[in-house]
Amino acid sequence: MYSIRQDAALQIYNIQHAEPEKLDRGNNTCSNDRPRTLKRVQTQPAPLKSPPQRMRPWKVLLHNDDINEMVYVVETIMVLTPLNKYEAIIRMLEAHTKGKSLLLTTHRERAELYWEQFASRGVIVTIKPV
Repeated sequence: MYSIRQDAALQIYNIQHAEPEKLDRGNNTCSNDRPRTLKRVQTQPAPLKSPPQRMRPWKVLLHNDDINEMVYVVETIMVLTPLNKYEAIIRMLEAHTKGKSLLLTTHRERAELYWEQFASRGVIVTIKPV
C-alpha cells in the first residue's frame, strides 16, 4: 500500500529516469505500468581521522635593552600579552637583571605574532622552540 505522497514521488522518479521512447508525453507518465523499485546503494563508511596533533610549543623571550624605559616595557607586555601588571613587572625585572626572561610559551604562529607586535613597539623579544 502506497500513500498518495509516496505514489506521486514514485511517478516523478519514474518520469525522471524513464527512457525517452517509453515516455508518454500526453499525461507525463511512463508507459511502463509497473512501478520501479529503488535500489539502495551501499556506501563505505568514512575513514576514521586521527585526532589533531598538539602544536609544538615555542618560547617568547624578552631581552634587556638600554633603549626603552622600564615602565614602557611593562606597559607593552600588559597590552600585548595576557599577563597582568605584577607578572609584567616580574618579567621585565628578570630581563633587566639576567639579560632575558621567559614571557610565555605558546604555539609557533602566535609566538611569531608576538614577535612582530613587540618589534613594532621597539621591544626586543626572540622566539625559539621548546
